[in-house]
Amino acid sequence: MSAIPQQIADRQKDALETLLAVQNSVFAGFEKLVDLNLKATRAALDDAAAKSKKLAAVKDPQEVSAVTASLVQASPEQALAYGKQVYDIISGVQGELTKLVEARIADNQKLVADAIDQISKNAPAGSESAVALIKSSLATANNAYDSLTKAAKQAAEVTESNLNAAASATARAAAEATEAAVNAAKSTARSAAAARK
Repeated sequence: MSAIPQQIADRQKDALETLLAVQNSVFAGFEKLVDLNLKATRAALDDAAAKSKKLAAVKDPQEVSAVTASLVQASPEQALAYGKQVYDIISGVQGELTKLVEARIADNQKLVADAIDQISKNAPAGSESAVALIKSSLATANNAYDSLTKAAKQAAEVTESNLNAAASATARAAAEATEAAVNAAKSTARSAAAARK
């Protein structure tokens, strides 16, 4: 078998392996999202049942507002935790896909460099400057790609840091708001009880 058909067969095999790796990564991420959603649904159903029982057990009308306010307490934290888990799953899949793409690009860059080296060896006399220009252009393109890749990774890190900071601030604000609502409801219930006496 000659070298060119073997190279084509090798490239097709590599492309198929990459496609399968991409499919596996995406499917694994999808599987994690389905599992997370099933667990979240189960937790929501269990939580709703427990809250319904708690509300049904209230005997004093003044307690209703205090119990109602306490029932919503965990919801913002649960929503933030769910969002964080979804983000982590998607980020993991994106990271795996990025690695696969970077590996394919590195392979292709090597193939192009090898082809240029082969061309330069077989180039006619006097074409050295054209070959040097091609090599220089390839090096410039590779450097530009590396710079863009580094900038994209830094931007992703900054974005993730900002999202984590925003999530933490939101969680604190939600906890403070919930605590204030519970305290207000308790105060209202105490005032109503005192007024009845």
